[in-house]
Amino acid sequence: MSDHSVWICPTCGGHHAAADAPPPACVICEDERQWVPPTGQRWTTMAELAAAGYRSDVRELEPGLIGIGTQPDIGVGQRGLLVRTAEGNLLWDPPAFLDEQAVQAVEDAGGLRAISSSHPHMYGAMADWAAAFDAEILLPEVDVPWLNRPVPRLRTWSGSLPALPGVTLVQCGGHFPGSSVLHWAEGAEGRGALFTGDTMLVTPGADRVTFMWSAPNRLPLPERDVRGIVAAVRPYAFDRIYSGWWQPVLPADAARVVESSAERYIQFLRGEAVPGGVR
Repeated sequence: MSDHSVWICPTCGGHHAAADAPPPACVICEDERQWVPPTGQRWTTMAELAAAGYRSDVRELEPGLIGIGTQPDIGVGQRGLLVRTAEGNLLWDPPAFLDEQAVQAVEDAGGLRAISSSHPHMYGAMADWAAAFDAEILLPEVDVPWLNRPVPRLRTWSGSLPALPGVTLVQCGGHFPGSSVLHWAEGAEGRGALFTGDTMLVTPGADRVTFMWSAPNRLPLPERDVRGIVAAVRPYAFDRIYSGWWQPVLPADAARVVESSAERYIQFLRGEAVPGGVR
């Protein structure tokens, strides 16, 4: 590995400040919402990943929306979302790896005005994206201490933020205090879409969502947090949900599904669930 590298944790994908040697530990992985491999902490760099054959995976998901992932996966494996507007583009949940292919794809799509993320596990390579396009990073104020690498332009916010026309960032809490979603009014053919990271997780059948304080460690959210997430998104019209990965996507009727899924989740928390459930 080269001297003075930006250090990347391959377990969570977190980036740490450039230094001659890696940090002694990854603070994100040592938190109870994540995990350290039984074999111990490992580190890599962008150059090492490129040499190992990592590459960007760019796909159009619907008009005005481009997905940017990594092959093979690194960290939590998120797929970023580039939403396009007449006044600039916003990148959501950027993956941990970045190469010229991805930069060129975004350049071809009109560049990049802003970057945001659902929560610290998905900050990814946002500093590199910001530097490449002189883009502004928009993060909930309460979660900024989890940003382990200096970024060139940072604007903090709380509650909600109209980031671009028809693109609104909404703080929901739950998984992290600043856990957020992005509402895209023009998504789903004008019916509205939510980008949720894992603030809300679309389940494998693509017909429900669920809520977790820690997905890998199977730790649930309490009722108050689930109700807080649902209340935060209730003012927004949306018919589709893209969570943090290529699949699954909740294609339609998403606002109703969020409400019914939350009530079912709370039934289990209270010990009131009966077999069969609700749809």
